[in-house]
Amino acid sequence: MISTNWGVATDTGLVRPDNQDSLLAQMPIFVVADGMGGHAAGAVASRLAVGEFQAIASTGVQPTVEAIARAIDSANERIAAEALARSVSEGMGTTIVGLALVTDRDQELWLVFNVGDSRLYRLWEGTLTQVTIDHSEVQELVETGAITAEAARVHPNRNIITRAVGIDRHPAPDFWLRPPEPGERFLLTSDGLTEEVLDNDILCTLDNEPDPSVAATRLVEQAIAAGGHDNVTVVIVDVVAPSEGPDTVDTARNPRAPIATEFLEPSGGPGGTDKGPRL
Repeated sequence: MISTNWGVATDTGLVRPDNQDSLLAQMPIFVVADGMGGHAAGAVASRLAVGEFQAIASTGVQPTVEAIARAIDSANERIAAEALARSVSEGMGTTIVGLALVTDRDQELWLVFNVGDSRLYRLWEGTLTQVTIDHSEVQELVETGAITAEAARVHPNRNIITRAVGIDRHPAPDFWLRPPEPGERFLLTSDGLTEEVLDNDILCTLDNEPDPSVAATRLVEQAIAAGGHDNVTVVIVDVVAPSEGPDTVDTARNPRAPIATEFLEPSGGPGGTDKGPRL
């Protein structure tokens, strides 16, 4: 049974009038959602999405991977219904990135899932790896070799995502499964961090600050210092030895999307949703 420590931080930033990010940090589920839509509709969308996972975590019952998949579908339906019911909410949606401890064939495994361009990174033995793949137009251009990863950071279409919860009829999340390792550290974040702070600087902070709460706060501060053009939300989860931490929970396996057992990367999907201009 693994144990975890975690820390969170979020900020509206220096430009946007409100914070449309939402987060959940409650074993066995950690989620960051980055909402989109005018008149604070993005905040509604991200809260509705996170609420579906909060409901699972609050039961105290070990969720299954199927339950995680159903939560994404339910969030999609609730957000779409809200958008239809209120004209000011038209076009609202949200990204989701999550980390859930699950059990599969009597094994404890991490399930990583995402829709959109909010990211999950894994720090292991001094190496930072981006586990999730952005569902975005610029990521597709990078994968085809049309542009470099560096060019993607400043590309005019960098805010256009190809999958979103609440907008797509079937949001098609990606899933990864792998065994937990004591000493690994995970970062879940909205793009308010990754558009402002380079991966090498994120690595430096994660590798040098052992306290997850302090590390989360410092990363948010770095994003603000770099311009703070967007809302920024950070969740950091550390895996510790069973005797060193209080939190341990199990869970299960996924039905309908490609699963990689070594954090290998499934393919992206079609479509496009503009998250809005970078103010």
